Amino acid sequence: MAEYDTISKHLIQTYPADFVRFTLGRADVEIRAILDPEIPRVETRLTDSLIRVWIDGEEVLVHTEFQTTDSRDTPMPIRMASYIIRLIEYYGLPVYSHVIYLRPDAGRRDEGLYLQKHPDYPVVVRYKVIRLNEIDGQDIVEGGHPGLLPFAPLMKRPAGMTSEEWLRQCIRRSDAVSLAQAEKANFLGGLAVLSGLAYDPNTITSIISQEGLMDAIMRESSFAQYLKELGVKQGIEQGIEQGIEQGIEQGIEQGIERGIQESIREALAVRFDAGVAGQFADRIAVIDDLQRLKQLHRAAVQVNNLAAFQRVLDAEA
Repeated sequence: MAEYDTISKHLIQTYPADFVRFTLGRADVEIRAILDPEIPRVETRLTDSLIRVWIDGEEVLVHTEFQTTDSRDTPMPIRMASYIIRLIEYYGLPVYSHVIYLRPDAGRRDEGLYLQKHPDYPVVVRYKVIRLNEIDGQDIVEGGHPGLLPFAPLMKRPAGMTSEEWLRQCIRRSDAVSLAQAEKANFLGGLAVLSGLAYDPNTITSIISQEGLMDAIMRESSFAQYLKELGVKQGIEQGIEQGIEQGIEQGIEQGIERGIQESIREALAVRFDAGVAGQFADRIAVIDDLQRLKQLHRAAVQVNNLAAFQRVLDAEA
């Protein structure tokens, strides 16, 4: 789900205070720094977001992972325990960890706990689980934290309001945020793409067009390509179904790999100088390991500079 990762991480880096106050449920926090998500130890690991904050008279790390689906390769409790221990080891600070589940049906079994049950060697690591579909969306819309607005369509809508009415309200409220033209286009473009996790793409594009926002988004937003491909999930699912019938699963996998390769190149071009970022194009193009491509995409949308991305690319070679 490369497009959702890209947008979620862009928003949390742009509006760190909004996310920290949301995840901690407190307003009395001071943002100190947005840290490099790379944890440089024996094996390179990347978190989704890592923010140093001041709270209750001490510095702590607020760590956030975004999940569109349940973690399949490694159970989420194991992943989180690994992140938390590594962060404590490297930074020597308390870690407040969170998982934000974007898709309505994701994370239902995640209890926010890693537990090793051996009676003589118990290990307990806790983290906070936030399922957006359980959050009161109206509180977010009226709460004065604009960085959270693109996620509001994925939250619980007011009683008696249809899903289309709720999406329209979220779009209008987001359009009312005071931002420069390009920033506004990115803001609304991010909302449109994230909404694709819960809404039919035709509904999203129809409402945006009716509100007179489509031209500006497609012209100005760096997420315009994602918006053009709002129906990509449905298309991939149909392709897989057809592929099984026709015996071309390999072709589908290659198509997915090419899509992630393109997402990596686009993320580097958007965040850094396109010409310089292009130096990695040939190396990325020959990678055919899906898990490796996913990790490289995580790096492309998180690292602070191209040198950091190259370290991740070299480490994976």
